[in-house]
Amino acid sequence: MKALVVEDDTKTIGILVEGLEESGWTVETAENGKEGLIQAGRNLYDVIITDLMMPEMGGLEMINQLRTDEVQTPVLVLSAKDTIDDKVKALKEGGDDYMVKPFAMAELIVRLEVLTRRSDTERVIKYEDLEVDTKSRTVKRANGEIELQPREYALLEYLLKRQGKLVTRKMIVENVWNYSFFPSTNIVESRLCRLRRKIDGDYENKLIHTVRGGGYTLRAGG
Repeated sequence: MKALVVEDDTKTIGILVEGLEESGWTVETAENGKEGLIQAGRNLYDVIITDLMMPEMGGLEMINQLRTDEVQTPVLVLSAKDTIDDKVKALKEGGDDYMVKPFAMAELIVRLEVLTRRSDTERVIKYEDLEVDTKSRTVKRANGEIELQPREYALLEYLLKRQGKLVTRKMIVENVWNYSFFPSTNIVESRLCRLRRKIDGDYENKLIHTVRGGGYTLRAGG
């Protein structure tokens, strides 16, 4: 499981990173809402944990913009603001849960597990005649099952979750291979080529497209 922590207090960041990693989470951090918005738009996370009061862009503005951009990653607000009005406003803006600082790590972990279980119920992703079950990792197109290798599946799921949007080679490397650097081979291109053959094959409606000089996108037509 992968979490994004959006927080400007270094002590709180340290506590969250240590506690989450001890519970088996992979954690990335952002120091304000503006940085968090960029990372959440580029990368896939199972959950986002955010403070409210931060420089440049606060948590509420970030959540609102995430939902406007159709990023549906569950968001847990973690703030020292403890009034009912604060909680109601955060949930209305698109937050999924709210905890007040100081907090107990054990409770935070449980709440995150509940949020991710809840989001997992919407496990089937559909686009045109393509259907992916993210739990069983089965892929079908026009009701015919397609067998994919694990990396091909991860690549397809990433494209599907960003359907209609440009996905660069760097974004693929960081999110599908989890590399923070570019491999020296054409690993992305070769895997995309294999995936395209399996997904598009002889279908007239091609779904995986190369954007010249930019990257790739999953969209209907062409």
